[in-house]
Formats: sequence, C-alpha cells, structure tokens
Amino acid sequence: METQKVWFVTGASKGLGLTLVKKLLSQNFRVAATSRHIEVLIEEIGDASDAFLPLKMDLTDNENVKAAVTECINHFGKLDVLVNNAGYALMGTLEELSSMEVKDSFDVNVFGSLNVIRHVAPHFRKQQAGHIFNISSIGGYVGSFPGFGIYCATKFAVAGLTEALAEEMKPFNVHTTLVYPGYFRTGFLSKGSAQTALNPIAEYKAARQMEQDHLNSINGNQPNDPEKAADVLITLSKEEMPPVHFFMGKDAYLYAKQKLDLIQKTLEQNEPLATSTDISNH
Repeated sequence: METQKVWFVTGASKGLGLTLVKKLLSQNFRVAATSRHIEVLIEEIGDASDAFLPLKMDLTDNENVKAAVTECINHFGKLDVLVNNAGYALMGTLEELSSMEVKDSFDVNVFGSLNVIRHVAPHFRKQQAGHIFNISSIGGYVGSFPGFGIYCATKFAVAGLTEALAEEMKPFNVHTTLVYPGYFRTGFLSKGSAQTALNPIAEYKAARQMEQDHLNSINGNQPNDPEKAADVLITLSKEEMPPVHFFMGKDAYLYAKQKLDLIQKTLEQNEPLATSTDISNH
C-alpha cells in the first residue's frame, strides 16, 4: 500500500513544508505536520483526521519532540518518512552576531533536527525501514556569501551529521537523503522569516549589500518552484536506492559545480606542498 506511507514533516506551517504537506495529502499519503503555530496548520489544512495530524512542536525542546513523535506513532500506528525541514535564515557577519543569536540559530537549524532524528531512529530501526530527508541548503555546501556565515555553518553541520547518519542507518535498511536546495519561491526571505543582526556594523558593506539583495531583489524572484520541489521529494521517497546527496535546482547545481572546480584546482596547485608532510619523506 504505497499511498498509505506516513510522513512526519517539520516546519510545515509555511513555505516548502506546507506545500509538501498539501501535496502529500492530495496523493493519499498520511501526514503528521509540526509547527510552533498549530493554529496555522489547522487553518491551512484542517483538524486532525485519519489522514492528517497537526502537531504543536518546539524543535528545541527534546521532550516536546519526543512527545510529538510518540503522538504520531499512536495516531497512525507507524512512521515511514521523516522530513527535517524546519529552519530559518540568519544574516549578519561573524563579528556582528551575538553568541545568543548564533546559539538560537544552531538550536533550531541543527539541534532541532537532531532531536527529531533521536526519537524517530528507534522506530525506523525496529521496523527495518524508513527514509530520512534532512533539508540543508546550497549554503550547506558553499559558504562564500558575506553575511551568511552562521546560516551556512548550521547547514554545513546538517550536511556533516547527515553523511554519518546515512552510514549509521544503512544496516537497518533506512535511507537517508541530504537535500541542498537552491533558491525557492517561498516566504523564507520575507521580513517575518529571515532574521538580521541586532547590532549591524556599517563598515561591512559587502554583507549589507548581500543582505539587501536577499531581502529585496531575490525575495519573490527565486527561480525554483516549491510545488516542483514537493514532487521531487515524493519521487525520491519512492526510489529503491535514493541518493545520499541531492542538489535541487539549476542554481544549486551551478554553485556546487563552481565549488567543485575550485577545490579540484586548489588540490592540484598545492599538492606538492600539501603532501610533503608524510612522515616517510626526507
């Protein structure tokens, strides 16, 4: 019964998460959707039913996450696909951002996903099946955007832990896919979602320009369609051997290839010096 798979989607009250949940329900999947604002989920989709379970969940509260996962299993009897989608953009240079701003970002973007994985993994191990999607960003592979260092750091962290997770879950027949989306036309960069430094420093002109470009020019003009992203995730969930690394969007491909070329070039240019450290070299 392929269409009866149960999905658990975090950050589901807007953007890609909401688009995915609506698409899943239209294709007869069963969905537990989480948000800090359960009323938005109910308003957008409806009350709890045989097919849908809205859950108020605070990603940063481990016990709260555990209760939500348990509620999902109790409601549907099982869980098949996890989508760690919740996260937010934080813009600001490393010097500008306070330790609290940085910590809050990591709490949601990294530790939040870890909380969910920690409580879903036992069910997937037990049933010897499952699929985990961790949504990173092209900023989780390419970090050379001034003012996006901390956001990229959180997404690099997601990438690193997902590579290890894929190996850890493989013996239990659980698939793990790390998704690096490019720019999708959602509200991700809107004033209410993206956060900027509380104490900006005027001298950082390149960071300010990058910030303004994202908030004004790029926001609303992103080249990728979230509806198509939802289709892609559903397609990947049906693959027998889904990839661990998945770059999504032509822009993501462009950035990734540019970095790969740079790394390749740097490796070749510096190989004699870099490999001169071998203990057997005299």
